[in-house]
Amino acid sequence: MTLSELNLHFPDATSTTWHLHSNGGGWVENTAFVAHTAYVGPSALVYGNARVSDNAEIWGYAVVFGSAVVSDNALVYGKARIYGNAHVSGNAHVYDNAEICGNALVLGYAMVCGNACVSGDACVSGYAWVSGDAHVSGNARVSGDACVSGKAWVYGNATVSGNAWVSDNDEIT
Repeated sequence: MTLSELNLHFPDATSTTWHLHSNGGGWVENTAFVAHTAYVGPSALVYGNARVSDNAEIWGYAVVFGSAVVSDNALVYGKARIYGNAHVSGNAHVYDNAEICGNALVLGYAMVCGNACVSGDACVSGYAWVSGDAHVSGNARVSGDACVSGKAWVYGNATVSGNAWVSDNDEIT
C-alpha cells in the first residue's frame, strides 16, 4: 500500500506520522508499537496505541488498532479487526472478517473466523473455535475444544467448555 492509498483511509497520514514496518512492509502509525520480530504484511495496518509483539503476524487486510495487543505466535489475517483493549495471544488465529473488541481475550490455540465477533470481557481459549456469524460477549467463556458457530450467541456469564457445540440460532446466557 502506498502513502497515497493510506491517505484514502487516513487523510492526515504522512511519512512523519506513519512508517512502513521493516518486516513485511505494512503501515504502522508512530503511536503504535510493532516489534522487529513481528510481521505486518503490505496491506495490513497497525495504528493508535496498538501493540504487536514477539512473533505475531498481521497480514492480508487485517487491522489492529486502539489499545489492542497481539502477541506471542498469534496470527491475524484476512480482513480481521482487533481493537479496543482486546488481546490475541498464544497460537491463536483470527481471520476472515472476524472482530475481537472491547476487553476480549483470544488465547491458546483458539480460532475465531468467518463473521464472528468476540467482545466485552469475553474469553475464547484452549482449542475453542468461534465461527460463522456467532457472537461471544459479556463475561462469557468458551474454552477447551468447544465450538460456537452459525448464528449462535453466548453472552452474560455463560461458560461453554469441554467438547460442547453451540450452533445455528442457539442462545446461551
